[in-house]
Amino acid sequence: MIEWGCSDCGAQGGITHIEGKTRGLKPWQIKHLSKIAGRRIKSDQVITYELAAMMSAFSHETGRQVGLLAGREGTIHTVLVGTDREVMIPDIHHLQFGKRALRGVRLIRTHLTDAPIGQDDLTDLALLRLDLVAVLSVCQDGLPGSLRIAHLVPQNPEGTRYTLLPPVHIHQINLALSPFLSALDAEFESWRQLHAVEGTPDRAILISAAARPRVEQEAALDELSELVRSARLVPVERVIQRPKTLHPKYLIGQGKLKETILSALRQQAELLIFDQELTPLQVKAIGEMTEMKVLDRAQLILDIFALRARTREAKVQVELAQLRHRLPFLSERSTALSRLTGGIGGRGPGETRLEIDRRRVRDRIGRLEREHELLSAARANRRRTRVDRRIPILSLVGYTNAGKSTLLNALTKSHIETGNILFETLDTTTRRLKFPREREVILSDTVGFIQSLPADLLGAFRSTLDELRDACLLIHVVDISNPRFVQQMATVEQTLGDLSLSETPVLRVFNKSDKVPMEMAATLCARYDAVAVCAHDLNSLAPLLLAIETRLWDMERVPAAPLAQAL
Repeated sequence: MIEWGCSDCGAQGGITHIEGKTRGLKPWQIKHLSKIAGRRIKSDQVITYELAAMMSAFSHETGRQVGLLAGREGTIHTVLVGTDREVMIPDIHHLQFGKRALRGVRLIRTHLTDAPIGQDDLTDLALLRLDLVAVLSVCQDGLPGSLRIAHLVPQNPEGTRYTLLPPVHIHQINLALSPFLSALDAEFESWRQLHAVEGTPDRAILISAAARPRVEQEAALDELSELVRSARLVPVERVIQRPKTLHPKYLIGQGKLKETILSALRQQAELLIFDQELTPLQVKAIGEMTEMKVLDRAQLILDIFALRARTREAKVQVELAQLRHRLPFLSERSTALSRLTGGIGGRGPGETRLEIDRRRVRDRIGRLEREHELLSAARANRRRTRVDRRIPILSLVGYTNAGKSTLLNALTKSHIETGNILFETLDTTTRRLKFPREREVILSDTVGFIQSLPADLLGAFRSTLDELRDACLLIHVVDISNPRFVQQMATVEQTLGDLSLSETPVLRVFNKSDKVPMEMAATLCARYDAVAVCAHDLNSLAPLLLAIETRLWDMERVPAAPLAQAL
């Protein structure tokens, strides 16, 4: 890269970059590029004839395409030197959009023949949200020939993303650029206001890149779709790739990522959500390339927990998990921030913004940990009180959305909020369940488990899940209507093992039995030693109550009628 100082151009810092295939150029050719870099374009012109002539002469002499990136005010930000077939655009993410739909930068480049605008140029136009792309043909005598222009258009019923203007000779350009771009900005803004509805959820594209079978990827994306809906987002498309090796920077191939960005532009999607865990460098690289918000599965789950947390304890636990998860991502400073803080106390050697952000996060983590210890101590006291009273404790465990809270409501006549979404319940809820003969138990509902639960989240909720250690019996609620209920059972059992609860007695309860054939439910119950129930049907709960009594007090079977008194 060559930097050319220009005292009369408006480039930031007085520097215009010359990038690309500059190796092998002669000194006078470098000087020619410097003269191009020092030119200015009037705000209402696409390009001046003099500048077009200079670019054409260079391409004719060297056999290389040349291009430039120009701002609306006429500044030439970068001069690009390519090969005989292409010009590569460098990273221009520092040139921000602002409030406009378009970037405020146009690409003008030469072509050694009188060829139409290629697909690569149109892809760059859409990906980079350029004001326009102008391709200038070079005549055989080295003079500029025809100019072809393409620009983006708002979403429309025809599904077109850009318009190609008829080619015109360089002397016949009559496009008043400044009014044209202002009108184009107004069209985009008008479309945005027309389709913007307050409270409309963001749209997301789901991405999975893994070497595992496609069937497993599809199943994982099914669950990710439910997570996305639980986060009040709308999944609009799925992208699946099964590479031999994962891309170290983007996880998926660059070509696939570009296709995804174009699809996101067509469908007005604002987020890319990966089913796999991303490293901080991958999040940064993908975000810079796509200029979209990038989340992975762990971050999505953390956001859902933050959305669902209601009690102070749950909020503290979730915020702790979020801060611990995000701390490694504070490895790169934001380009929107100054490198050093300014003002009184920030001058001199100072403290970098990144270091301040890290310090503030660590301080906040410390405060939350101290508060969490106090809340945990209060919870421990309540646990000891219950244990001292020698009342049997039963805990409902299971995969998220298996119906634990609904079952607790049915058994104890409670009114805990439920819903057909993942992680509706975060706070541990405790209720009394009375049995005949003056016997009673304490029944508690816990947060649901899920595959690949973020380690930070499991750690933050460990004190809450420690209540499971006091349980005499774990009631493992399974959604038998889910096609992947076997895998979900295995996930829950693995999580219980991670919590050192493998030795606690477990009673399997197959919920939502009304959604499968009766013979199938009976067969599965016999195979897995489970009890089938429908939490919405009180008449189906008698066998479950009988099983609990038998497990707790080793009673002989009692008639079903007296058991109904517990409902």
